[in-house]
Amino acid sequence: MIWEALASVLVGLAVAWAALRWLPCRFPSRTMVLATGPSAALLGGLITRIVLGPGHIPATLFAALAVGTALLSLLIRAPASHRSRTPRAA
Repeated sequence: MIWEALASVLVGLAVAWAALRWLPCRFPSRTMVLATGPSAALLGGLITRIVLGPGHIPATLFAALAVGTALLSLLIRAPASHRSRTPRAA
């Protein structure tokens, strides 16, 4: 179980690093992204292990990847061009 947890954290760290390399200016803080990715992946991996039980390592790692990616996508800010087009109340 410790190896699955460690692998989930590494998957989350890889997703966070890739997100920062791909869209560096769209995230509020590097520290937040590098903390959210591994913790979200660990949470997704542990929940999947609880639901499926031991012996489903590929499914556990895939769930870690999916949950890490989903929670990191919630941190993305809109580009500056979209923020300036908000309609104003008259």
